[in-house]
Amino acid sequence: MKEEDSILIYKQFIVFIGLLLVLVGCQQEVSMPAELNMSICLPIQESAANYKRVLGDPGTPEQFEFPKYAYIIVLKETGVGSWAVWQRKELVLDESAWVRTRYYGLNTARGDSIFKYDEKIRLFLVGEKIKGRVFAICSNMKLNFNETIESIDDLDDVLNWKFNTAPDSIQKNLQNIFSTPYNYERNGKYYCSYDCLEGNAYTIDLIMYHVASKVDIKWYVDENKRINSADPSSAVRLTSMKACNLFADYAYCFKLMENMCASPVTSSDTVVIVRPEDVGLWWEGRSYFYTIPYTTTGYSSYFPLQMQLETNESGNLYRPTLYLEVNTDSPFVPWLRADFNLSNPLNAGTDAKVVHD
Repeated sequence: MKEEDSILIYKQFIVFIGLLLVLVGCQQEVSMPAELNMSICLPIQESAANYKRVLGDPGTPEQFEFPKYAYIIVLKETGVGSWAVWQRKELVLDESAWVRTRYYGLNTARGDSIFKYDEKIRLFLVGEKIKGRVFAICSNMKLNFNETIESIDDLDDVLNWKFNTAPDSIQKNLQNIFSTPYNYERNGKYYCSYDCLEGNAYTIDLIMYHVASKVDIKWYVDENKRINSADPSSAVRLTSMKACNLFADYAYCFKLMENMCASPVTSSDTVVIVRPEDVGLWWEGRSYFYTIPYTTTGYSSYFPLQMQLETNESGNLYRPTLYLEVNTDSPFVPWLRADFNLSNPLNAGTDAKVVHD
């Protein structure tokens, strides 16, 4: 081989190596810290750390369980309006690592008491100029999804991802499930967006909110209806009360206010509120439960809640269907309140009543 050919091959090799290094440099790995935060409003002076009060709830502080499982999906923008899943994470969380603090970031939770997961979660990105979105859902129990996390490939898959709310174990733990609502925006952008420029990434706040509504019910029977000496059987007391037709299906993980149900009167899912032996609750009381809010045909802005009441001795059933007005324009799941005063004689059959929350 001539010396000139050897020099040419050597120069070409050097250029090849240089190009290779440039390509590798363009694909450097960037570590983006992420913080998990549960937005739960509570008095900062609350002494028991395991008691939290939901924002807007005037009732007694309730005991929630800290999330043990987290499911995180990182999307990368691949073009205008196109997204690809870059990373998927299923994490087992340390319950003792949740710390109560105040949130001082840029989201609407600013100033709220929150619980922060005090261990950094690293999301590794490849590339210098990339941007995207991060979605997260957490629970104290393992969740069963309509699709495996490995099968989620783009934004449409993420927005149509659902978890099964039907099992009794999940129904009893709906208050312990939190996620990032997809339509919560800040400055016109989804609030859990990231923008990684020149290899720099900043901590992303994953502020998560309840996926289930708290339904708070208060009832009262007028004193003059509690006793009827002339016709004792017409006197009114609540010998039983059930909240019927609760949502028990696959619910959206991130489209929290967009669950639909074809009919509100066929579901057998119930929560018992008053039993015949609950003497102290026959005439007045207050109770609450959690459920996934959903809308039905003909009541697009109302949440249906069918109650079952029973009169004293007569056995007549009264099944009012309460339609609680819900602001579906908000990305946040609302707290619903229903106050009703039983002042008229109860009639057997089904009646509808609209109650503004």
